[in-house]
Parts: sequence; C-alpha cells; structure tokens
Amino acid sequence: MQYEIAGNPEYGQLSVQLGPGETFVGEGGSMSWMSEGMEMNSRLLGGFFKAVIRRLVAGESLFVGEYSHPHGGSVTFSPSQPGTIVQRTLKGDSFILTKGSFLGCSPGVELKTRFHGIKAIFSGEGAFFIECSGEGDVFFNSFGAIVEKEVRGSLIVDTSHVVAWEPTLTYALKGMGSIKSTLFSGEGLVLHFTGTGRIYLQTRTMTSLAGWLTSFVT
Repeated sequence: MQYEIAGNPEYGQLSVQLGPGETFVGEGGSMSWMSEGMEMNSRLLGGFFKAVIRRLVAGESLFVGEYSHPHGGSVTFSPSQPGTIVQRTLKGDSFILTKGSFLGCSPGVELKTRFHGIKAIFSGEGAFFIECSGEGDVFFNSFGAIVEKEVRGSLIVDTSHVVAWEPTLTYALKGMGSIKSTLFSGEGLVLHFTGTGRIYLQTRTMTSLAGWLTSFVT
C-alpha cells in the first residue's frame, strides 16, 4: 500500500494506492472518489457493541468501508471538517485519538474505546477516547492545523484542542483552578498531561466556531 496526503494544512485529503489483494479501512462517509472496479464492503469495525459505543460516545461512524481492488487501484478520502491529516505507523504499540479524528487505517489496526471519567461527560468533548493498537498505519485529522509538541514534564491543554497523544503520557481531567474560574472563565475543564511523549493539538475548535456563528444568528 502507498499513500499520499495533499491539501494540508487547510483542506487535507488522503489518497491510498492499493495493490492486488490489499485492503484499507476508511471512516464511513469519507470516500471522495475511487478507481473503477474498486470493491467496498461495509462492516462494523470491532463488532456490533464496540461500534455502537464508538458512535454514541466517541463521534465515529457505526460502519467503516473496507476497500480493495482485484487488480490494484486508488481511493481518496476527505474528512468532514477542514484541516490537517496526519499519518502514524503502529508497530505493536498504541495511540490515543479524540472523538471525530479517526479517518482510516490498514486492516492490522484495532480500534477500541477508553472511558476517562464521569467528570468528562460535562466537558463538552465526550467521555471516551479511541485507542488504536496493533500493526499498520493510522490516519487522523484535525479542525485547523496540527501542532506537534514533545512533552517532557507536564502540559495543560483545553480539552477541545487535543487531537491525539502517545500513551506514555498520562492525563487528568481538571478544572481551571477554583470552581468560580472553572465555571466562568470560559475554559471549563482542561487536561493535565504528564510524562514524556508526543501530543497533537489542533489550532481551531468546532465549539468555538459554533459559538462565534451563533452570535450572528441570534
């Protein structure tokens, strides 16, 4: 399998070139165009109950498309939101994604949900993350550009700006100081990351955009 990412950082799109017998798993509804003769089978990734949980709590589709071509061909995917696409290779390790950021993966990658506390339900960003593990390539996307930061110690991040991170980092969901600051600062809950590892942050958020647009229609 070969791939090409074009359009970064504003409007990233992913094109995958498959050889005979190779397959690729894409997020449901993200296919833009493909070669004639490309075969696509819809399936529940990880089984019915895992897929339902991903849809309800992690913002991902119930179904994914498994693409293949008997003689080799290409298929292109575009995320639902404008921004950057990033590739990550897994070699028996794991990687954490926030809701709505999964775009596609090779068939050796397993997706499962991770719960991060009752408090997270009130964060506005969902109570579950997606853990990618196994062998193969993972592709994920952001809203806006992606900033990669190497954490050595600690880092505090607004929940809506986190896209992905390495599991060598541990995290805690906390308020912005006092109860008054948490409720009225406009920041709400934040993630305190500690340890050593890489984190991917997005420069824009859908919630901020929605709030800005609302001011013009109310």
